Amino acid sequence: MLHLSIITICFNNLEDVKKTCTSVDSQSLKPYEHIIIDGSTNTDIKTFLENTPQPVYRNWICERDKGIADAFNKGIKNATGDIIYLLNSGDTIYDETVTQRVIDVFEKDPTIMWSNGKLKTFRGNLWVIVGKPFEKKKLYRGMRSVFHPTMYVRKEVYDRCGAFDISIKYAMDYDFLCRIRDEKNVFIDYLLAIFDPTGISTTQYLTAMEDAYRCYRKYYGYSFKQTLWSWRLSFLHHLLNSPIGKSLYRLKVKLGLQNV
Repeated sequence: MLHLSIITICFNNLEDVKKTCTSVDSQSLKPYEHIIIDGSTNTDIKTFLENTPQPVYRNWICERDKGIADAFNKGIKNATGDIIYLLNSGDTIYDETVTQRVIDVFEKDPTIMWSNGKLKTFRGNLWVIVGKPFEKKKLYRGMRSVFHPTMYVRKEVYDRCGAFDISIKYAMDYDFLCRIRDEKNVFIDYLLAIFDPTGISTTQYLTAMEDAYRCYRKYYGYSFKQTLWSWRLSFLHHLLNSPIGKSLYRLKVKLGLQNV
């Protein structure tokens, strides 16, 4: 059987870590290892991990890091499994069948290098389910169909394509997606994760979007359609945070168009 390594990064958010650990521990197929990378400025998470009984597959590194990408890389470097899943603190695995479902897909086809699936997230004051198959030709739209908390990646892909760029503050996952665009991928048509809407990619949405588009231009050069798309996203972001925007989004969800 393939071995699954789950990596959780965290920073001064003990309750989020507990929630994420609970979702990992509830899986019918336990991970080979669950590595917690704690870059906190306080000792709350370290104290909890050291003084509360933990499953044998859980280990941790508690030390300062140089940001999100550096924390990810630290986890990847220490992972020994075949498949790596980055599950941020606060995010949770949807139900107890998920890891078994994912590993079954990879075992059935050894040529699959990474997968993504459906995500439950909070938009316009509503919980919605989104996620579609990856389309390389639509990378100019950013991570519109691929959501980081649903991505499972073979470790050999990181070995071959490199880990995360520590010079990128927000869009390091999108930069990585651009680099693995030609690796064989499969979409798992199942709800895989629940996204924590208080994370930095949500609270700093517009800044993260600009970060992503700089990454795109690094690989593809200037794109007029990307510029138009960024204007569209900026407009929709501001609209969605207005009363009329929330009403329009509720109508969109009722029509089943939230994934368009």
